[in-house]
Amino acid sequence: MKAILFGIVIAALVAVGAAYVLDTKVQETAAVAFTSNAARL
Repeated sequence: MKAILFGIVIAALVAVGAAYVLDTKVQETAAVAFTSNAARL
């Protein structure tokens, strides 16, 4: 039973850490991601 609870706690910590990294470091807004001074339409 301890192993199951420990696994749940670890999974929750990994999920929170991944969400933090994705929100702060990886993802960009569309305005930033698709802005270029060399693009011509």
